[in-house]
Amino acid sequence: MKTLEIIFWIALFIVFYTYLGYGMLLYAMVKIKEVFVKPKSPIRLKDEELPEVMLFITAYNEEDVVDEKMRNSLELNYPEEKLRIVWITDGSNDATNERLKKWPEAKVLFQPQRQGKTAAMNRGMKLAKTPIVMFTDANTMINAEAMLHIVQAFADPKVGCVAGEKRIAAQTKDGAAAGGEGIYWKYESTLKALDARLYSAVGAAGELFAVRRELFIEMEPDTLLDDFVLSLRIAMQGYKIDYCSEAYAIESGSADMKEEEKRKVRISAGGLQAIWRLRALLNPFKYGVLNFQYLSHRVLRWSITPVLLFLLLPLNVVLLSYGKSGLLYGIIMILQILFYMTAIYGRYLSAKEIKAKILFIPYYFFFMNISVFKGIAYLYAQKGIGAWEKARRSKDKR
Repeated sequence: MKTLEIIFWIALFIVFYTYLGYGMLLYAMVKIKEVFVKPKSPIRLKDEELPEVMLFITAYNEEDVVDEKMRNSLELNYPEEKLRIVWITDGSNDATNERLKKWPEAKVLFQPQRQGKTAAMNRGMKLAKTPIVMFTDANTMINAEAMLHIVQAFADPKVGCVAGEKRIAAQTKDGAAAGGEGIYWKYESTLKALDARLYSAVGAAGELFAVRRELFIEMEPDTLLDDFVLSLRIAMQGYKIDYCSEAYAIESGSADMKEEEKRKVRISAGGLQAIWRLRALLNPFKYGVLNFQYLSHRVLRWSITPVLLFLLLPLNVVLLSYGKSGLLYGIIMILQILFYMTAIYGRYLSAKEIKAKILFIPYYFFFMNISVFKGIAYLYAQKGIGAWEKARRSKDKR
Protein backbone atom coordinates (compact mmCIF):
# COMPACT_ATOMS: atom_id res chain seq x y z
CA MET A 1 0.00 0.00 0.00
CA LYS A 2 2.91 2.33 0.71
CA THR A 3 4.07 1.85 -2.89
CA LEU A 4 0.63 2.88 -4.20
CA GLU A 5 0.75 6.00 -2.05
CA ILE A 6 4.14 6.94 -3.45
CA ILE A 7 2.90 6.38 -7.04
CA PHE A 8 -0.21 8.44 -6.32
CA TRP A 9 1.72 11.43 -4.97
CA ILE A 10 4.32 11.28 -7.74
CA ALA A 11 1.54 11.17 -10.34
CA LEU A 12 -0.29 14.08 -8.69
CA PHE A 13 2.91 16.12 -8.57
CA ILE A 14 3.75 15.49 -12.24
CA VAL A 15 0.22 16.38 -13.38
CA PHE A 16 0.27 19.59 -11.31
CA TYR A 17 3.79 20.47 -12.45
CA THR A 18 3.03 19.90 -16.14
CA TYR A 19 -0.02 22.16 -16.33
CA LEU A 20 0.48 24.73 -13.56
CA GLY A 21 3.67 24.16 -11.59
CA TYR A 22 6.04 24.70 -14.51
CA GLY A 23 4.41 28.03 -15.32
CA MET A 24 4.77 29.14 -11.69
CA LEU A 25 8.38 27.97 -11.49
CA LEU A 26 9.19 29.54 -14.85
CA TYR A 27 7.79 32.89 -13.75
CA ALA A 28 9.87 32.79 -10.56
CA MET A 29 13.03 31.81 -12.45
CA VAL A 30 12.58 34.65 -14.94
CA LYS A 31 12.10 37.18 -12.15
CA ILE A 32 15.19 35.93 -10.31
CA LYS A 33 17.25 35.98 -13.50
CA GLU A 34 16.22 39.54 -14.28
CA VAL A 35 17.25 40.67 -10.80
CA PHE A 36 20.81 39.44 -11.31
CA VAL A 37 21.11 39.78 -15.09
CA LYS A 38 19.89 43.09 -16.41
CA PRO A 39 18.15 42.62 -19.79
CA LYS A 40 20.17 44.09 -22.62
CA SER A 41 18.69 46.82 -24.77
CA PRO A 42 17.53 45.26 -28.04
CA ILE A 43 19.69 45.82 -31.10
CA ARG A 44 17.85 47.83 -33.74
CA LEU A 45 18.44 47.59 -37.48
CA LYS A 46 18.33 50.79 -39.49
CA ASP A 47 15.96 50.93 -42.44
CA GLU A 48 18.81 50.51 -44.91
CA GLU A 49 20.04 47.44 -42.97
CA LEU A 50 16.76 45.54 -43.23
CA PRO A 51 17.34 42.27 -45.14
CA GLU A 52 15.26 40.78 -47.93
CA VAL A 53 12.57 38.48 -46.59
CA MET A 54 10.61 35.72 -48.27
CA LEU A 55 7.04 35.34 -47.07
CA PHE A 56 6.55 31.59 -47.45
CA ILE A 57 2.94 30.42 -47.76
CA THR A 58 2.07 26.74 -48.13
CA ALA A 59 -1.45 26.18 -49.40
CA TYR A 60 -3.62 23.26 -50.39
CA ASN A 61 -7.01 24.12 -51.91
CA GLU A 62 -7.25 27.57 -50.34
CA GLU A 63 -9.24 29.33 -53.06
CA ASP A 64 -11.55 30.97 -50.51
CA VAL A 65 -8.76 32.89 -48.77
CA VAL A 66 -6.27 33.66 -51.56
CA ASP A 67 -7.42 37.23 -52.19
CA GLU A 68 -7.72 38.10 -48.51
CA LYS A 69 -4.29 36.63 -47.77
CA MET A 70 -2.67 38.54 -50.62
CA ARG A 71 -4.22 41.82 -49.52
CA ASN A 72 -3.03 41.12 -45.99
CA SER A 73 0.50 40.30 -47.22
CA LEU A 74 0.76 43.45 -49.31
CA GLU A 75 -0.31 45.57 -46.34
CA LEU A 76 2.78 44.53 -44.37
CA ASN A 77 4.85 47.50 -43.27
CA TYR A 78 8.09 46.40 -44.89
CA PRO A 79 10.09 47.84 -47.80
CA GLU A 80 8.33 46.65 -50.95
CA GLU A 81 11.58 46.00 -52.81
CA LYS A 82 12.76 43.67 -50.02
CA LEU A 83 9.62 41.55 -49.75
CA ARG A 84 9.23 38.32 -51.72
CA ILE A 85 5.87 36.53 -51.56
CA VAL A 86 6.02 32.84 -52.49
CA TRP A 87 3.13 30.35 -52.50
CA ILE A 88 3.72 26.59 -52.56
CA THR A 89 0.44 25.10 -53.79
CA ASP A 90 1.38 21.47 -54.38
CA GLY A 91 -1.56 19.19 -55.14
CA SER A 92 -4.17 21.95 -55.19
CA ASN A 93 -6.99 21.07 -57.57
CA ASP A 94 -9.39 23.94 -56.88
CA ALA A 95 -9.10 27.55 -58.09
CA THR A 96 -6.16 28.48 -55.83
CA ASN A 97 -3.66 28.79 -58.67
CA GLU A 98 -6.13 30.58 -60.94
CA ARG A 99 -6.79 33.19 -58.28
CA LEU A 100 -3.08 33.69 -57.67
CA LYS A 101 -2.55 34.52 -61.34
CA LYS A 102 -4.40 37.78 -60.64
CA TRP A 103 -1.67 38.79 -58.20
CA PRO A 104 1.60 39.57 -60.04
CA GLU A 105 3.33 40.17 -56.69
CA ALA A 106 3.10 36.46 -55.87
CA LYS A 107 5.46 33.81 -57.14
CA VAL A 108 3.75 30.41 -57.31
CA LEU A 109 5.55 27.08 -57.07
CA PHE A 110 3.23 24.23 -57.98
CA GLN A 111 3.47 20.52 -58.66
CA PRO A 112 0.47 18.23 -59.25
CA GLN A 113 1.50 15.70 -56.61
CA ARG A 114 0.34 16.31 -53.07
CA GLN A 115 3.01 15.12 -50.67
CA GLY A 116 2.08 17.15 -47.60
CA LYS A 117 3.12 20.45 -46.05
CA THR A 118 6.57 19.35 -44.91
CA ALA A 119 7.53 18.09 -48.37
CA ALA A 120 6.31 21.40 -49.83
CA MET A 121 8.45 23.31 -47.33
CA ASN A 122 11.52 21.23 -48.18
CA ARG A 123 10.98 21.84 -51.89
CA GLY A 124 10.36 25.55 -51.54
CA MET A 125 13.34 26.17 -49.28
CA LYS A 126 15.69 24.76 -51.90
CA LEU A 127 14.73 27.75 -54.04
CA ALA A 128 14.87 30.36 -51.26
CA LYS A 129 17.47 33.11 -51.73
CA THR A 130 16.66 35.61 -48.99
CA PRO A 131 18.56 35.49 -45.66
CA ILE A 132 15.29 35.43 -43.67
CA VAL A 133 12.28 33.26 -44.48
CA MET A 134 8.99 33.94 -42.73
CA PHE A 135 6.39 31.15 -42.73
CA THR A 136 2.66 31.74 -42.45
CA ASP A 137 -0.51 29.82 -43.25
CA ALA A 138 -2.89 30.82 -46.01
CA ASN A 139 -5.88 31.03 -43.67
CA THR A 140 -4.25 33.26 -41.05
CA MET A 141 -3.97 37.03 -41.19
CA ILE A 142 -0.98 38.80 -39.67
CA ASN A 143 -0.69 42.33 -38.35
CA ALA A 144 0.92 45.00 -40.51
CA GLU A 145 3.97 45.39 -38.25
CA ALA A 146 4.61 41.65 -37.90
CA MET A 147 7.45 41.29 -40.40
CA LEU A 148 9.26 44.39 -39.15
CA HIS A 149 9.15 43.22 -35.52
CA ILE A 150 10.29 39.72 -36.41
CA VAL A 151 13.17 40.88 -38.58
CA GLN A 152 14.35 43.26 -35.84
CA ALA A 153 14.63 40.27 -33.49
CA PHE A 154 17.17 38.74 -35.87
CA ALA A 155 19.49 41.69 -35.19
CA ASP A 156 20.70 39.52 -32.31
CA PRO A 157 23.12 37.04 -33.92
CA LYS A 158 22.23 34.42 -31.28
CA VAL A 159 18.64 34.27 -32.55
CA GLY A 160 18.09 31.63 -35.22
CA CYS A 161 14.30 31.50 -35.19
CA VAL A 162 11.56 33.94 -34.17
CA ALA A 163 8.11 32.73 -33.17
CA GLY A 164 5.13 35.02 -33.60
CA GLU A 165 2.03 34.87 -31.44
CA LYS A 166 -1.00 32.84 -32.43
CA ARG A 167 -4.38 34.37 -31.61
CA ILE A 168 -7.84 32.91 -32.02
CA ALA A 169 -10.36 35.37 -33.44
CA ALA A 170 -12.79 36.36 -30.69
CA GLN A 171 -16.43 35.93 -31.48
CA THR A 172 -19.51 37.19 -29.73
CA LYS A 173 -20.32 33.60 -28.84
CA ASP A 174 -18.06 30.59 -29.18
CA GLY A 175 -18.49 26.86 -29.17
CA ALA A 176 -16.26 24.65 -27.05
CA ALA A 177 -13.73 24.28 -29.88
CA ALA A 178 -13.12 27.98 -30.49
CA GLY A 179 -13.61 28.99 -26.87
CA GLY A 180 -11.37 26.29 -25.46
CA GLU A 181 -8.69 26.80 -28.10
CA GLY A 182 -8.68 30.55 -27.48
CA ILE A 183 -8.14 30.14 -23.72
CA TYR A 184 -5.48 27.49 -24.29
CA TRP A 185 -3.49 29.72 -26.64
CA LYS A 186 -3.58 32.68 -24.26
CA TYR A 187 -1.98 30.53 -21.58
CA GLU A 188 0.41 28.96 -24.08
CA SER A 189 1.50 32.40 -25.33
CA THR A 190 2.29 33.46 -21.77
CA LEU A 191 4.49 30.38 -21.28
CA LYS A 192 6.28 30.95 -24.59
CA ALA A 193 7.06 34.55 -23.66
CA LEU A 194 8.45 33.46 -20.28
CA ASP A 195 10.46 30.63 -21.90
CA ALA A 196 12.07 33.14 -24.25
CA ARG A 197 12.92 35.48 -21.36
CA LEU A 198 14.54 32.63 -19.44
CA TYR A 199 16.52 31.27 -22.39
CA SER A 200 14.59 30.16 -25.51
CA ALA A 201 11.03 29.57 -26.58
CA VAL A 202 10.31 25.85 -27.01
CA GLY A 203 9.11 25.62 -30.59
CA ALA A 204 7.16 27.87 -32.93
CA ALA A 205 3.61 27.79 -34.29
CA GLY A 206 3.26 27.37 -38.04
CA GLU A 207 0.81 30.26 -38.31
CA LEU A 208 3.72 32.70 -38.01
CA PHE A 209 7.44 32.15 -37.51
CA ALA A 210 10.70 32.94 -39.26
CA VAL A 211 14.14 31.35 -39.58
CA ARG A 212 17.58 32.17 -40.89
CA ARG A 213 17.70 30.44 -44.25
CA GLU A 214 21.15 28.95 -43.74
CA LEU A 215 19.96 27.18 -40.56
CA PHE A 216 17.10 25.36 -42.26
CA ILE A 217 17.46 21.58 -42.02
CA GLU A 218 15.45 19.48 -44.46
CA MET A 219 12.85 17.46 -42.56
CA GLU A 220 11.53 13.96 -43.05
CA PRO A 221 8.59 14.32 -45.51
CA ASP A 222 6.14 12.66 -43.13
CA THR A 223 6.88 15.12 -40.30
CA LEU A 224 3.56 16.12 -38.71
CA LEU A 225 4.75 19.12 -36.67
CA ASP A 226 7.07 20.78 -39.16
CA ASP A 227 7.10 24.10 -37.30
CA PHE A 228 8.04 22.49 -34.00
CA VAL A 229 10.69 20.14 -35.38
CA LEU A 230 12.29 22.80 -37.59
CA SER A 231 12.49 25.42 -34.84
CA LEU A 232 13.87 22.98 -32.23
CA ARG A 233 16.51 21.67 -34.65
CA ILE A 234 17.67 25.26 -35.09
CA ALA A 235 17.82 25.62 -31.29
CA MET A 236 19.85 22.40 -31.13
CA GLN A 237 22.44 24.11 -33.34
CA GLY A 238 23.10 26.54 -30.49
CA TYR A 239 20.74 29.32 -31.50
CA LYS A 240 17.78 30.71 -29.56
CA ILE A 241 14.13 30.81 -30.51
CA ASP A 242 12.92 34.31 -29.71
CA TYR A 243 9.27 35.08 -29.05
CA CYS A 244 7.67 38.20 -30.50
CA SER A 245 4.21 39.02 -29.15
CA GLU A 246 4.11 42.20 -31.26
CA ALA A 247 3.92 39.96 -34.35
CA TYR A 248 0.74 37.94 -34.37
CA ALA A 249 -1.36 35.76 -36.62
CA ILE A 250 -5.13 35.62 -36.24
CA GLU A 251 -7.27 32.70 -37.29
CA SER A 252 -10.73 31.41 -36.49
CA GLY A 253 -11.14 28.52 -34.07
CA SER A 254 -12.23 25.10 -35.30
CA ALA A 255 -15.83 24.91 -36.45
CA ASP A 256 -16.76 22.34 -33.80
CA MET A 257 -15.19 19.75 -31.52
CA LYS A 258 -15.19 17.13 -34.26
CA GLU A 259 -13.05 19.41 -36.39
CA GLU A 260 -10.91 20.37 -33.40
CA GLU A 261 -10.33 16.68 -32.72
CA LYS A 262 -8.65 16.35 -36.12
CA ARG A 263 -6.15 19.02 -35.08
CA LYS A 264 -5.51 17.81 -31.56
CA VAL A 265 -5.06 14.17 -32.53
CA ARG A 266 -2.64 15.15 -35.31
CA ILE A 267 -0.74 17.48 -32.96
CA SER A 268 -0.56 14.77 -30.30
CA ALA A 269 0.70 12.27 -32.86
CA GLY A 270 3.20 14.83 -34.11
CA GLY A 271 4.35 15.45 -30.56
CA LEU A 272 5.08 11.78 -30.01
CA GLN A 273 6.83 11.63 -33.37
CA ALA A 274 8.88 14.72 -32.48
CA ILE A 275 9.97 13.29 -29.12
CA TRP A 276 11.59 10.42 -30.98
CA ARG A 277 13.08 12.50 -33.77
CA LEU A 278 14.43 15.07 -31.31
CA ARG A 279 15.59 12.45 -28.82
CA ALA A 280 19.09 13.93 -28.76
CA LEU A 281 17.52 16.95 -27.03
CA LEU A 282 16.73 14.72 -24.03
CA ASN A 283 20.41 14.94 -23.05
CA PRO A 284 20.58 17.46 -20.16
CA PHE A 285 24.38 17.50 -20.16
CA LYS A 286 24.51 18.78 -23.74
CA TYR A 287 21.47 21.06 -23.87
CA GLY A 288 21.15 22.31 -20.28
CA VAL A 289 18.40 24.90 -19.85
CA LEU A 290 16.86 24.10 -23.24
CA ASN A 291 16.53 20.46 -22.16
CA PHE A 292 14.80 21.52 -18.92
CA GLN A 293 12.36 23.74 -20.84
CA TYR A 294 11.70 21.10 -23.49
CA LEU A 295 10.97 18.36 -20.95
CA SER A 296 8.79 20.59 -18.77
CA HIS A 297 6.86 22.38 -21.48
CA ARG A 298 6.47 19.70 -24.14
CA VAL A 299 7.64 16.17 -23.44
CA LEU A 300 5.59 15.63 -20.29
CA ARG A 301 2.40 16.87 -22.00
CA TRP A 302 2.81 14.49 -24.91
CA SER A 303 3.95 11.41 -23.01
CA ILE A 304 3.45 10.35 -19.40
CA THR A 305 1.29 13.14 -17.94
CA PRO A 306 -1.97 12.14 -19.70
CA VAL A 307 -1.46 8.56 -18.49
CA LEU A 308 -0.89 9.71 -14.92
CA LEU A 309 -3.86 12.06 -15.05
CA PHE A 310 -6.29 9.24 -15.79
CA LEU A 311 -4.60 6.95 -13.23
CA LEU A 312 -5.19 9.37 -10.39
CA LEU A 313 -8.89 8.61 -9.90
CA PRO A 314 -8.60 4.78 -9.71
CA LEU A 315 -5.54 5.12 -7.48
CA ASN A 316 -7.48 7.47 -5.22
CA VAL A 317 -10.38 4.98 -5.05
CA VAL A 318 -8.04 2.10 -4.16
CA LEU A 319 -6.30 4.08 -1.44
CA LEU A 320 -9.61 5.11 0.14
CA SER A 321 -10.99 1.58 -0.06
CA TYR A 322 -7.95 0.24 1.77
CA GLY A 323 -8.40 2.52 4.73
CA LYS A 324 -6.56 5.61 3.54
CA SER A 325 -9.50 7.73 4.60
CA GLY A 326 -7.56 10.82 5.59
CA LEU A 327 -9.17 14.18 4.94
CA LEU A 328 -6.63 15.04 2.24
CA TYR A 329 -7.37 11.91 0.18
CA GLY A 330 -11.09 12.64 0.51
CA ILE A 331 -10.69 16.23 -0.68
CA ILE A 332 -8.59 15.16 -3.66
CA MET A 333 -11.24 12.55 -4.52
CA ILE A 334 -14.01 15.15 -4.41
CA LEU A 335 -11.99 17.54 -6.58
CA GLN A 336 -11.41 14.83 -9.18
CA ILE A 337 -15.10 13.94 -9.27
CA LEU A 338 -16.00 17.63 -9.69
CA PHE A 339 -13.50 17.90 -12.53
CA TYR A 340 -15.02 14.98 -14.45
CA MET A 341 -18.56 16.22 -13.76
CA THR A 342 -17.75 19.69 -15.11
CA ALA A 343 -16.02 18.07 -18.10
CA ILE A 344 -19.22 16.10 -18.80
CA TYR A 345 -21.24 19.29 -18.48
CA GLY A 346 -18.82 21.00 -20.85
CA ARG A 347 -19.38 18.18 -23.31
CA TYR A 348 -23.12 18.87 -23.07
CA LEU A 349 -22.47 22.54 -23.81
CA SER A 350 -19.96 21.83 -26.58
CA ALA A 351 -22.45 22.15 -29.42
CA LYS A 352 -23.86 25.40 -28.01
CA GLU A 353 -22.52 28.89 -28.45
CA ILE A 354 -22.22 30.70 -25.14
CA LYS A 355 -20.42 33.72 -23.79
CA ALA A 356 -19.08 32.05 -20.62
CA LYS A 357 -16.04 30.44 -22.25
CA ILE A 358 -14.61 29.45 -18.85
CA LEU A 359 -17.19 26.64 -18.76
CA PHE A 360 -15.33 24.97 -21.62
CA ILE A 361 -11.98 24.71 -19.77
CA PRO A 362 -12.51 21.35 -17.95
CA TYR A 363 -13.93 19.70 -21.07
CA TYR A 364 -11.23 21.07 -23.36
CA PHE A 365 -8.53 19.99 -20.88
CA PHE A 366 -10.01 16.48 -20.72
CA PHE A 367 -10.36 16.44 -24.51
CA MET A 368 -6.71 17.44 -25.04
CA ASN A 369 -5.43 14.63 -22.86
CA ILE A 370 -7.67 12.00 -24.47
CA SER A 371 -6.30 13.15 -27.83
CA VAL A 372 -2.82 11.97 -26.81
CA PHE A 373 -4.05 8.37 -26.72
CA LYS A 374 -5.83 8.76 -30.04
CA GLY A 375 -2.64 10.28 -31.42
CA ILE A 376 -0.84 6.96 -30.94
CA ALA A 377 -3.27 5.23 -33.31
CA TYR A 378 -3.09 8.15 -35.75
CA LEU A 379 0.70 8.04 -35.81
CA TYR A 380 0.66 4.33 -36.63
CA ALA A 381 -1.98 4.80 -39.37
CA GLN A 382 -0.17 7.77 -40.95
CA LYS A 383 3.29 6.22 -40.89
CA GLY A 384 5.19 7.52 -43.91
CA ILE A 385 2.36 9.83 -44.99
CA GLY A 386 2.92 13.59 -44.83
CA ALA A 387 -0.47 14.83 -46.05
CA TRP A 388 -3.31 15.28 -43.56
CA GLU A 389 -6.91 16.44 -43.53
CA LYS A 390 -7.21 20.05 -42.39
CA ALA A 391 -9.91 21.08 -39.90
CA ARG A 392 -12.71 23.40 -40.93
CA ARG A 393 -12.62 26.76 -39.18
CA SER A 394 -15.48 28.69 -37.62
CA LYS A 395 -16.59 32.07 -38.88
CA ASP A 396 -17.40 35.11 -36.83
CA LYS A 397 -21.15 35.45 -36.66
CA ARG A 398 -21.30 38.92 -35.19
